[in-house]
Amino acid sequence: MSIENLEPKVVWKNFHALTQIPRPSKHEGKVIEYLYNWGKSHGFETIKDDTGNIIIRVPATPGMENRKGVILQGHMDMVPQKTSDSAHDFLTDPIQAYVDGEWVTADRTTLGADNGIGVALGLAALEDPSVKHGPLEVLVTYDEETGMTGANCLKPGVLKGDILLNLDSEEEGELCVGCAGGLDVSASFKYYKYNTPAGMDALRFKVSGLQGGHSGMDISLYRANANKVAARILLPLLETYDAKVVSLSGGSLRNAIPFESAAEILIPADKYAAAREVIVSVFDTVKKEYAESDPSAQIAIEDHIAVAPKFIQGKVMLRAVKAIIACPSGVIRMSRSMEGLTETSINLAIVRTENGKITIHSLMRSAVDSAKADLAQRVRCIFELSGADSITFAGGYSGWAPKLDTPVNKVCMEQFEKVYGRPMKVMATHGGLECAIMGAKYPNWEMVSIGPTIKYPHSPDEKVHIASVGRTWEYLKAILENIPVK
Repeated sequence: MSIENLEPKVVWKNFHALTQIPRPSKHEGKVIEYLYNWGKSHGFETIKDDTGNIIIRVPATPGMENRKGVILQGHMDMVPQKTSDSAHDFLTDPIQAYVDGEWVTADRTTLGADNGIGVALGLAALEDPSVKHGPLEVLVTYDEETGMTGANCLKPGVLKGDILLNLDSEEEGELCVGCAGGLDVSASFKYYKYNTPAGMDALRFKVSGLQGGHSGMDISLYRANANKVAARILLPLLETYDAKVVSLSGGSLRNAIPFESAAEILIPADKYAAAREVIVSVFDTVKKEYAESDPSAQIAIEDHIAVAPKFIQGKVMLRAVKAIIACPSGVIRMSRSMEGLTETSINLAIVRTENGKITIHSLMRSAVDSAKADLAQRVRCIFELSGADSITFAGGYSGWAPKLDTPVNKVCMEQFEKVYGRPMKVMATHGGLECAIMGAKYPNWEMVSIGPTIKYPHSPDEKVHIASVGRTWEYLKAILENIPVK
Protein backbone atom coordinates (compact mmCIF):
# COMPACT_ATOMS: atom_id res chain seq x y z
CA MET A 1 0.00 0.00 0.00
CA SER A 2 1.24 3.48 -0.85
CA ILE A 3 1.51 5.68 2.22
CA GLU A 4 -0.65 8.37 0.62
CA ASN A 5 -3.62 5.96 0.85
CA LEU A 6 -3.31 5.58 4.61
CA GLU A 7 -5.87 7.19 6.89
CA PRO A 8 -6.30 10.03 7.58
CA LYS A 9 -5.58 10.72 3.93
CA VAL A 10 -5.47 14.48 4.41
CA VAL A 11 -2.38 13.98 6.61
CA TRP A 12 -0.66 11.16 4.74
CA LYS A 13 -0.98 12.72 1.30
CA ASN A 14 0.83 15.80 2.60
CA PHE A 15 3.54 13.68 4.20
CA HIS A 16 3.94 11.64 1.03
CA ALA A 17 4.38 14.85 -0.97
CA LEU A 18 7.17 15.91 1.39
CA THR A 19 8.97 12.57 0.98
CA GLN A 20 9.18 13.26 -2.76
CA ILE A 21 11.12 16.50 -2.23
CA PRO A 22 14.82 16.37 -1.27
CA ARG A 23 15.11 18.43 1.91
CA PRO A 24 18.23 17.72 3.96
CA SER A 25 19.30 20.51 6.28
CA LYS A 26 21.04 23.38 4.45
CA HIS A 27 19.40 22.29 1.17
CA GLU A 28 15.76 23.30 1.65
CA GLY A 29 15.29 25.40 -1.51
CA LYS A 30 12.94 22.94 -3.21
CA VAL A 31 10.74 22.38 -0.18
CA ILE A 32 10.56 26.12 0.54
CA GLU A 33 9.27 26.63 -3.01
CA TYR A 34 6.83 23.73 -2.63
CA LEU A 35 5.35 25.00 0.63
CA TYR A 36 5.01 28.54 -0.67
CA ASN A 37 3.24 27.34 -3.82
CA TRP A 38 1.09 24.97 -1.75
CA GLY A 39 -0.23 27.84 0.37
CA LYS A 40 -0.84 30.10 -2.62
CA SER A 41 -2.58 27.34 -4.60
CA HIS A 42 -5.03 26.86 -1.75
CA GLY A 43 -5.81 30.57 -1.66
CA PHE A 44 -4.25 31.07 1.77
CA GLU A 45 -2.24 34.07 2.88
CA THR A 46 1.32 32.82 2.45
CA ILE A 47 4.55 34.53 3.45
CA LYS A 48 8.17 33.59 2.85
CA ASP A 49 10.33 35.65 5.16
CA ASP A 50 13.73 37.07 4.25
CA THR A 51 15.56 33.86 5.18
CA GLY A 52 13.26 31.00 4.13
CA ASN A 53 10.70 30.41 6.87
CA ILE A 54 7.18 29.85 5.55
CA ILE A 55 4.07 31.24 7.26
CA ILE A 56 0.58 30.27 6.05
CA ARG A 57 -2.51 31.91 7.56
CA VAL A 58 -6.22 31.19 7.51
CA PRO A 59 -8.99 33.08 9.31
CA ALA A 60 -11.10 31.53 12.04
CA THR A 61 -13.93 29.24 11.06
CA PRO A 62 -17.42 30.77 11.62
CA GLY A 63 -18.22 31.19 15.29
CA MET A 64 -14.58 30.81 16.40
CA GLU A 65 -13.41 34.36 15.74
CA ASN A 66 -13.06 35.21 19.45
CA ARG A 67 -10.62 32.40 20.24
CA LYS A 68 -6.91 32.86 20.89
CA GLY A 69 -4.81 32.57 17.76
CA VAL A 70 -2.81 29.36 17.36
CA ILE A 71 0.47 28.80 15.54
CA LEU A 72 1.08 25.21 14.45
CA GLN A 73 4.82 24.85 14.02
CA GLY A 74 7.21 22.33 12.52
CA HIS A 75 10.45 22.29 10.55
CA MET A 76 10.86 21.39 6.89
CA ASP A 77 14.36 19.91 6.91
CA MET A 78 15.31 16.33 7.69
CA VAL A 79 18.41 14.47 8.84
CA PRO A 80 20.18 12.74 5.89
CA GLN A 81 21.40 9.43 7.28
CA LYS A 82 21.71 6.17 5.34
CA THR A 83 23.31 2.77 5.63
CA SER A 84 26.67 2.17 3.99
CA ASP A 85 25.10 -0.04 1.30
CA SER A 86 22.53 2.57 0.23
CA ALA A 87 23.10 4.52 -2.99
CA HIS A 88 20.51 7.14 -2.04
CA ASP A 89 21.39 10.76 -2.90
CA PHE A 90 19.62 13.07 -0.44
CA LEU A 91 20.08 16.06 -2.77
CA THR A 92 18.22 14.51 -5.69
CA ASP A 93 16.33 11.36 -4.71
CA PRO A 94 12.89 11.05 -3.11
CA ILE A 95 12.62 9.05 0.10
CA GLN A 96 11.44 5.50 -0.55
CA ALA A 97 8.84 5.25 2.22
CA TYR A 98 6.78 2.11 2.67
CA VAL A 99 4.37 0.42 5.07
CA ASP A 100 5.95 -2.17 7.35
CA GLY A 101 3.19 -3.66 9.50
CA GLU A 102 2.03 -0.97 11.94
CA TRP A 103 4.75 1.43 10.87
CA VAL A 104 5.91 3.57 7.98
CA THR A 105 9.66 3.42 7.40
CA ALA A 106 12.13 4.00 4.56
CA ASP A 107 14.53 1.93 2.49
CA ARG A 108 17.87 2.16 4.35
CA THR A 109 17.58 5.91 4.94
CA THR A 110 16.05 8.24 7.45
CA LEU A 111 12.33 8.65 6.80
CA GLY A 112 11.91 12.36 7.48
CA ALA A 113 8.93 11.84 9.77
CA ASP A 114 11.02 14.09 11.98
CA ASN A 115 9.52 16.57 11.26
CA GLY A 116 7.62 15.89 8.04
CA ILE A 117 4.71 14.36 9.93
CA GLY A 118 4.38 17.50 12.04
CA VAL A 119 4.37 19.69 8.93
CA ALA A 120 1.80 17.39 7.31
CA LEU A 121 -0.47 17.68 10.36
CA GLY A 122 -0.24 21.47 10.17
CA LEU A 123 -1.04 21.58 6.45
CA ALA A 124 -3.95 19.18 6.98
CA ALA A 125 -5.42 21.46 9.65
CA LEU A 126 -5.29 24.37 7.20
CA GLU A 127 -6.99 22.61 4.30
CA ASP A 128 -9.53 20.31 5.96
CA PRO A 129 -12.84 22.23 6.07
CA SER A 130 -14.17 20.01 8.86
CA VAL A 131 -11.58 21.35 11.33
CA LYS A 132 -12.98 24.03 13.65
CA HIS A 133 -10.44 26.59 14.77
CA GLY A 134 -9.81 30.18 15.71
CA PRO A 135 -7.28 32.33 13.79
CA LEU A 136 -4.71 29.81 12.59
CA GLU A 137 -1.14 30.09 11.35
CA VAL A 138 1.27 27.39 10.27
CA LEU A 139 4.94 28.23 10.68
CA VAL A 140 7.44 25.95 8.93
CA THR A 141 11.05 26.73 9.79
CA TYR A 142 14.20 25.61 7.98
CA ASP A 143 17.52 24.16 9.10
CA GLU A 144 16.31 23.03 12.50
CA GLU A 145 18.52 19.98 12.61
CA THR A 146 21.91 21.64 12.15
CA GLY A 147 21.52 24.85 14.10
CA MET A 148 17.86 25.91 14.40
CA THR A 149 18.71 28.62 11.92
CA GLY A 150 15.13 29.32 10.85
CA ALA A 151 14.00 29.79 14.44
CA ASN A 152 16.99 31.99 15.17
CA CYS A 153 16.23 34.16 12.12
CA LEU A 154 12.51 34.49 12.85
CA LYS A 155 11.69 38.12 13.55
CA PRO A 156 9.56 39.29 16.48
CA GLY A 157 6.14 40.66 15.59
CA VAL A 158 5.65 38.64 12.39
CA LEU A 159 3.32 36.05 13.89
CA LYS A 160 -0.06 37.07 15.24
CA GLY A 161 -1.05 34.09 17.38
CA ASP A 162 -1.10 33.70 21.15
CA ILE A 163 -0.35 29.98 21.45
CA LEU A 164 2.50 28.01 19.86
CA LEU A 165 1.63 24.37 19.33
CA ASN A 166 4.87 22.70 18.27
CA LEU A 167 4.33 19.42 16.39
CA ASP A 168 7.87 18.05 16.76
CA SER A 169 7.47 15.69 19.71
CA GLU A 170 8.03 12.00 19.11
CA GLU A 171 6.00 10.11 21.70
CA GLU A 172 2.22 9.94 21.53
CA GLY A 173 0.56 10.68 24.83
CA GLU A 174 3.20 13.08 26.08
CA LEU A 175 2.70 16.81 26.48
CA CYS A 176 6.09 18.45 26.28
CA VAL A 177 6.37 21.70 28.23
CA GLY A 178 10.16 22.23 28.28
CA CYS A 179 13.41 21.31 26.56
CA ALA A 180 17.17 21.41 26.89
CA GLY A 181 19.45 24.10 25.58
CA GLY A 182 22.49 23.24 23.47
CA LEU A 183 26.06 24.21 22.66
CA ASP A 184 28.44 22.97 19.93
CA VAL A 185 32.13 22.45 20.62
CA SER A 186 34.82 21.77 18.03
CA ALA A 187 38.44 20.93 18.68
CA SER A 188 41.19 20.49 16.12
CA PHE A 189 44.76 19.19 16.04
CA LYS A 190 47.06 20.28 13.23
CA TYR A 191 49.30 17.59 11.79
CA TYR A 192 51.99 16.96 9.22
CA LYS A 193 52.20 13.84 7.12
CA TYR A 194 55.32 11.71 7.00
CA ASN A 195 56.54 9.27 4.39
CA THR A 196 55.75 5.65 5.13
CA PRO A 197 58.88 3.69 6.08
CA ALA A 198 59.77 0.36 4.54
CA GLY A 199 58.49 -2.86 6.06
CA MET A 200 54.93 -1.69 6.76
CA ASP A 201 51.72 -3.60 6.11
CA ALA A 202 48.27 -2.01 6.06
CA LEU A 203 44.66 -2.70 6.97
CA ARG A 204 41.38 -0.88 7.24
CA PHE A 205 38.79 -1.55 9.93
CA LYS A 206 35.22 -0.32 10.17
CA VAL A 207 32.99 -0.40 13.23
CA SER A 208 29.33 -0.51 12.18
CA GLY A 209 25.93 -1.87 13.08
CA LEU A 210 25.57 0.31 16.17
CA GLN A 211 22.11 1.66 16.98
CA GLY A 212 23.07 5.34 16.80
CA GLY A 213 20.00 7.53 17.17
CA HIS A 214 19.04 11.01 18.30
CA SER A 215 21.64 12.55 20.58
CA GLY A 216 18.95 14.08 22.76
CA MET A 217 16.13 11.55 22.83
CA ASP A 218 18.31 8.41 22.77
CA ILE A 219 21.38 9.48 24.74
CA SER A 220 19.97 7.98 27.95
CA LEU A 221 19.83 4.54 26.32
CA TYR A 222 23.61 4.31 26.79
CA ARG A 223 24.33 3.11 23.28
CA ALA A 224 27.88 2.67 22.03
CA ASN A 225 29.51 5.62 20.30
CA ALA A 226 31.38 4.48 17.18
CA ASN A 227 34.02 7.20 17.52
CA LYS A 228 34.79 6.15 21.08
CA VAL A 229 34.98 2.50 20.02
CA ALA A 230 37.40 3.30 17.19
CA ALA A 231 39.63 5.32 19.52
CA ARG A 232 39.58 2.49 22.05
CA ILE A 233 40.86 0.14 19.35
CA LEU A 234 43.52 2.56 18.11
CA LEU A 235 45.09 3.40 21.47
CA PRO A 236 46.92 0.08 22.07
CA LEU A 237 47.93 -0.08 18.41
CA LEU A 238 49.59 3.33 18.66
CA GLU A 239 51.13 2.79 22.09
CA THR A 240 52.34 -0.80 21.75
CA TYR A 241 52.52 -1.83 18.10
CA ASP A 242 54.01 1.29 16.49
CA ALA A 243 50.96 1.65 14.24
CA LYS A 244 50.53 4.70 12.05
CA VAL A 245 47.16 6.20 11.18
CA VAL A 246 46.45 7.17 7.59
CA SER A 247 42.84 8.27 8.17
CA LEU A 248 40.08 8.22 10.75
CA SER A 249 36.46 9.09 10.06
CA GLY A 250 33.31 8.58 12.11
CA GLY A 251 29.86 10.12 12.49
CA SER A 252 28.22 12.59 10.17
CA LEU A 253 25.82 14.81 12.13
CA ARG A 254 26.26 16.78 15.34
CA ASN A 255 22.90 15.63 16.73
CA ALA A 256 23.14 11.94 15.82
CA ILE A 257 24.95 9.35 17.92
CA PRO A 258 27.63 8.00 15.54
CA PHE A 259 26.90 4.43 14.47
CA GLU A 260 29.89 3.92 12.15
CA SER A 261 33.59 4.78 12.32
CA ALA A 262 36.49 3.64 10.15
CA ALA A 263 40.27 3.88 10.21
CA GLU A 264 43.10 3.01 7.85
CA ILE A 265 46.33 2.11 9.60
CA LEU A 266 49.89 1.01 8.88
CA ILE A 267 51.54 -1.69 11.02
CA PRO A 268 55.09 -3.05 10.95
CA ALA A 269 54.89 -6.32 9.07
CA ASP A 270 56.42 -8.32 11.93
CA LYS A 271 53.74 -7.01 14.33
CA TYR A 272 50.80 -7.30 11.96
CA ALA A 273 49.32 -10.56 13.21
CA ALA A 274 49.53 -9.55 16.87
CA ALA A 275 48.07 -6.11 16.19
CA ARG A 276 45.18 -7.62 14.28
CA GLU A 277 44.40 -9.86 17.24
CA VAL A 278 44.27 -6.75 19.44
CA ILE A 279 41.71 -5.16 17.13
CA VAL A 280 39.49 -8.23 17.32
CA SER A 281 39.97 -8.60 21.07
CA VAL A 282 39.17 -4.97 21.91
CA PHE A 283 36.07 -5.02 19.70
CA ASP A 284 34.87 -8.29 21.21
CA THR A 285 35.16 -6.72 24.65
CA VAL A 286 33.16 -3.69 23.53
CA LYS A 287 30.52 -5.89 21.89
CA LYS A 288 30.01 -7.76 25.16
CA GLU A 289 29.74 -4.50 27.11
CA TYR A 290 27.04 -3.22 24.76
CA ALA A 291 25.33 -6.53 24.02
CA GLU A 292 21.93 -5.23 25.12
CA SER A 293 22.02 -1.74 23.59
CA ASP A 294 23.90 -2.63 20.37
CA PRO A 295 23.36 -6.31 19.59
CA SER A 296 24.16 -5.85 15.89
CA ALA A 297 27.57 -4.25 16.43
CA GLN A 298 30.20 -5.59 14.06
CA ILE A 299 33.68 -4.89 12.80
CA ALA A 300 34.95 -5.46 9.27
CA ILE A 301 38.70 -5.74 8.65
CA GLU A 302 40.27 -5.42 5.22
CA ASP A 303 43.66 -7.11 5.43
CA HIS A 304 46.85 -6.33 3.51
CA ILE A 305 45.50 -3.38 1.56
CA ALA A 306 47.75 -1.13 -0.50
CA VAL A 307 50.23 0.67 1.73
CA ALA A 308 49.57 4.42 1.75
CA PRO A 309 52.62 6.58 0.95
CA LYS A 310 52.11 8.91 3.94
CA PHE A 311 50.69 8.79 7.47
CA ILE A 312 49.55 11.29 10.07
CA GLN A 313 52.15 12.61 12.51
CA GLY A 314 52.24 9.99 15.28
CA LYS A 315 52.46 12.20 18.38
CA VAL A 316 49.57 14.35 17.23
CA MET A 317 47.42 11.34 16.39
CA LEU A 318 48.09 9.78 19.77
CA ARG A 319 47.11 12.99 21.59
CA ALA A 320 43.89 13.20 19.59
CA VAL A 321 42.99 9.56 20.26
CA LYS A 322 43.59 10.07 23.98
CA ALA A 323 41.39 13.17 23.88
CA ILE A 324 38.58 11.23 22.19
CA ILE A 325 38.83 8.57 24.89
CA ALA A 326 38.98 11.14 27.70
CA CYS A 327 36.20 13.39 26.41
CA PRO A 328 32.85 12.34 27.88
CA SER A 329 30.06 11.23 25.58
CA GLY A 330 26.71 10.27 27.05
CA VAL A 331 24.60 11.22 30.05
CA ILE A 332 26.33 13.51 32.52
CA ARG A 333 23.44 13.97 34.93
CA MET A 334 19.79 12.92 35.17
CA SER A 335 17.14 15.38 36.30
CA ARG A 336 16.27 15.38 39.99
CA SER A 337 12.95 17.14 39.44
CA MET A 338 11.45 15.09 36.58
CA GLU A 339 11.89 11.32 36.68
CA GLY A 340 13.52 9.75 33.63
CA LEU A 341 14.62 13.08 32.11
CA THR A 342 18.25 13.59 31.14
CA GLU A 343 19.39 16.94 32.48
CA THR A 344 22.87 17.23 30.93
CA SER A 345 24.64 15.23 28.22
CA ILE A 346 27.24 15.37 25.47
CA ASN A 347 27.52 13.54 22.15
CA LEU A 348 30.99 13.17 20.59
CA ALA A 349 29.47 13.24 17.17
CA ILE A 350 32.03 13.63 14.37
CA VAL A 351 35.73 12.85 13.91
CA ARG A 352 37.62 13.64 10.71
CA THR A 353 41.24 13.62 9.52
CA GLU A 354 41.51 15.86 6.50
CA ASN A 355 43.19 19.01 5.22
CA GLY A 356 45.98 18.76 7.76
CA LYS A 357 43.65 18.68 10.79
CA ILE A 358 42.09 16.14 13.10
CA THR A 359 38.72 17.67 13.96
CA ILE A 360 36.40 16.50 16.73
CA HIS A 361 32.85 17.87 17.01
CA SER A 362 30.55 17.41 20.00
CA LEU A 363 27.10 18.67 20.95
CA MET A 364 26.30 19.43 24.58
CA ARG A 365 22.77 19.68 25.93
CA SER A 366 21.37 20.73 29.29
CA ALA A 367 18.17 22.06 30.80
CA VAL A 368 20.38 24.01 33.23
CA ASP A 369 22.50 26.72 31.64
CA SER A 370 25.11 26.68 34.40
CA ALA A 371 25.53 22.90 34.05
CA LYS A 372 26.01 23.31 30.32
CA ALA A 373 28.65 26.00 30.93
CA ASP A 374 30.44 23.78 33.45
CA LEU A 375 30.50 20.88 30.97
CA ALA A 376 31.88 23.21 28.32
CA GLN A 377 34.77 24.13 30.64
CA ARG A 378 35.39 20.46 31.36
CA VAL A 379 35.62 19.64 27.66
CA ARG A 380 37.79 22.70 27.00
CA CYS A 381 40.24 21.59 29.67
CA ILE A 382 40.46 18.07 28.26
CA PHE A 383 41.33 19.31 24.79
CA GLU A 384 43.72 21.98 26.05
CA LEU A 385 45.57 19.40 28.13
CA SER A 386 45.66 17.15 25.06
CA GLY A 387 47.37 19.88 23.05
CA ALA A 388 44.57 20.82 20.67
CA ASP A 389 45.41 23.81 18.51
CA SER A 390 41.87 25.18 18.42
CA ILE A 391 38.79 24.83 20.63
CA THR A 392 35.66 26.74 19.65
CA PHE A 393 32.10 26.98 20.95
CA ALA A 394 29.14 27.95 18.78
CA GLY A 395 25.38 27.71 18.34
CA GLY A 396 24.53 28.10 22.00
CA TYR A 397 20.92 28.50 23.07
CA SER A 398 19.09 28.36 26.39
CA GLY A 399 16.51 25.82 27.40
CA TRP A 400 12.72 26.26 27.52
CA ALA A 401 11.67 26.47 31.14
CA PRO A 402 8.50 24.46 31.89
CA LYS A 403 5.28 26.28 32.84
CA LEU A 404 2.70 23.79 34.06
CA ASP A 405 -0.34 25.94 34.82
CA THR A 406 -1.12 27.69 31.50
CA PRO A 407 -4.61 27.61 29.93
CA VAL A 408 -3.35 25.72 26.86
CA ASN A 409 -1.87 23.02 29.09
CA LYS A 410 -5.28 22.55 30.67
CA VAL A 411 -6.98 22.31 27.27
CA CYS A 412 -4.43 19.80 26.02
CA MET A 413 -4.77 17.57 29.05
CA GLU A 414 -8.57 17.74 29.11
CA GLN A 415 -8.95 16.96 25.43
CA PHE A 416 -6.41 14.16 25.59
CA GLU A 417 -8.42 12.40 28.29
CA LYS A 418 -11.60 12.80 26.22
CA VAL A 419 -9.98 11.42 23.05
CA TYR A 420 -7.85 8.69 24.64
CA GLY A 421 -9.71 7.88 27.83
CA ARG A 422 -6.61 8.18 30.00
CA PRO A 423 -4.48 10.95 31.53
CA MET A 424 -1.75 12.61 29.52
CA LYS A 425 1.86 12.52 30.64
CA VAL A 426 3.36 15.96 31.13
CA MET A 427 7.11 16.01 30.50
CA ALA A 428 10.12 17.89 29.24
CA THR A 429 12.54 16.65 26.58
CA HIS A 430 16.30 16.48 26.46
CA GLY A 431 16.09 17.16 22.75
CA GLY A 432 16.35 20.70 21.47
CA LEU A 433 13.08 22.28 20.39
CA GLU A 434 12.66 25.53 18.52
CA CYS A 435 10.19 26.62 21.19
CA ALA A 436 13.12 27.69 23.36
CA ILE A 437 14.42 30.11 20.73
CA MET A 438 11.10 31.42 19.47
CA GLY A 439 9.67 31.80 22.95
CA ALA A 440 12.44 34.26 23.76
CA LYS A 441 11.24 36.41 20.84
CA TYR A 442 7.56 36.05 21.71
CA PRO A 443 7.66 35.98 25.52
CA ASN A 444 3.87 36.18 25.90
CA TRP A 445 3.23 32.95 24.03
CA GLU A 446 1.83 29.88 25.73
CA MET A 447 3.79 26.91 24.33
CA VAL A 448 3.40 23.15 24.25
CA SER A 449 4.63 20.37 21.99
CA ILE A 450 2.88 17.16 20.88
CA GLY A 451 3.33 14.55 18.17
CA PRO A 452 2.80 10.92 17.14
CA THR A 453 5.17 8.09 18.01
CA ILE A 454 8.41 8.16 16.01
CA LYS A 455 11.13 5.62 16.73
CA TYR A 456 14.86 5.91 15.96
CA PRO A 457 14.85 9.43 14.46
CA HIS A 458 18.15 10.54 12.91
CA SER A 459 18.98 6.95 11.96
CA PRO A 460 18.23 4.70 8.97
CA ASP A 461 15.86 2.75 11.25
CA GLU A 462 13.53 5.74 11.67
CA LYS A 463 9.84 4.82 11.59
CA VAL A 464 6.50 6.40 12.51
CA HIS A 465 3.54 4.53 14.00
CA ILE A 466 0.58 4.67 11.63
CA ALA A 467 -2.23 4.45 14.18
CA SER A 468 -0.63 7.10 16.39
CA VAL A 469 -0.68 9.55 13.47
CA GLY A 470 -4.45 9.06 13.15
CA ARG A 471 -5.03 9.49 16.86
CA THR A 472 -2.79 12.56 17.00
CA TRP A 473 -4.81 14.07 14.15
CA GLU A 474 -8.07 13.58 16.09
CA TYR A 475 -6.43 14.99 19.19
CA LEU A 476 -5.12 18.04 17.31
CA LYS A 477 -8.57 18.78 15.95
CA ALA A 478 -10.04 18.56 19.47
CA ILE A 479 -7.43 20.98 20.82
CA LEU A 480 -8.10 23.53 18.07
CA GLU A 481 -11.83 23.34 18.62
CA ASN A 482 -11.44 23.99 22.36
CA ILE A 483 -8.86 26.78 22.40
CA PRO A 484 -9.84 29.39 25.04
CA VAL A 485 -11.46 32.70 24.24
CA LYS A 486 -8.99 35.52 23.87
